Amino acid sequence: MNWVILITAGLFEIGWAIGLKYTEGFTRLWPSIGTAIAILLSLGLLGIAMKSLPVSSAYAIWVGVGIVGTAIMGIILFDEVASPARLASIAIIVAGIVCLKLSSPG
Repeated sequence: MNWVILITAGLFEIGWAIGLKYTEGFTRLWPSIGTAIAILLSLGLLGIAMKSLPVSSAYAIWVGVGIVGTAIMGIILFDEVASPARLASIAIIVAGIVCLKLSSPG
């Protein structure tokens, strides 16, 4: 269950990272509120997951999910470059996340 909580925390990390773009420097109220809520949920769920997961794996996976998701959403939402090198880099990060999960207890 803690792995599900950790992945959910990573999804909220994607939400707040993308949300930062929509806040326009925290000058827009509702995107700023949504981003703040996503930050709190992301960190709160990470803290819950870390109660029983190794800190090194949990933190790295949380960040990795955020990196991969934010990069993909940047490509989809903001027309950021989807070069072969960038996509290969995302795939390498995904491989690292999978390897960390497989090598971690819990």
